[in-house]
Amino acid sequence: MTFTFIGGDIALDLVGTVQQRRTEPRDLLDTPAALGSWAVAAGLVDTAPAVDDDALAGTIELREALYRLASSRDTPEGYGARDRATLNGFAAGAPVTVALAADGRVRRTGDISAVLATVARSAVTLFGGADAARVRECEAPTCTRLYVDSSRHGSRRWCDMRRCGNRAKAASFRARHRDGLAADA
Repeated sequence: MTFTFIGGDIALDLVGTVQQRRTEPRDLLDTPAALGSWAVAAGLVDTAPAVDDDALAGTIELREALYRLASSRDTPEGYGARDRATLNGFAAGAPVTVALAADGRVRRTGDISAVLATVARSAVTLFGGADAARVRECEAPTCTRLYVDSSRHGSRRWCDMRRCGNRAKAASFRARHRDGLAADA
């Protein structure tokens, strides 16, 4: 399975493990093994941790709380108490352990609880910091990826220019071209 890490924060990349959330949802974390693979692909740990069904359910609980937190920031109610409690509960755990190995590489170890604590801590820093106002949802009609808009003017519209942005610009070009041909006829 191939995972994409384009959110600008590992917490947003976890949310991105559900594709096309509003139209035809596809959950990339559909098995405990997929979650272990995601943790390695995300660079959180070097070896996939053991994951059982309970850990997968907890991950999904955290992921959905993160999505709701990101979506509710600008609402009059702000961050929901239940979702904050979920996030803070996961963030309270011990994070992944990092160590410098003899070969000069960073070694990352931890169980699935440590992985989730690391993701949750990143989310706390994101949602509680200056970048919270830069969290956006992709404007592509079927994409629901969240990302940190790090563009100079804060005007980025798509999660990834190579995918969603390119599709949108190509569709716009085709529509203009069609309209031009229709006007000539």
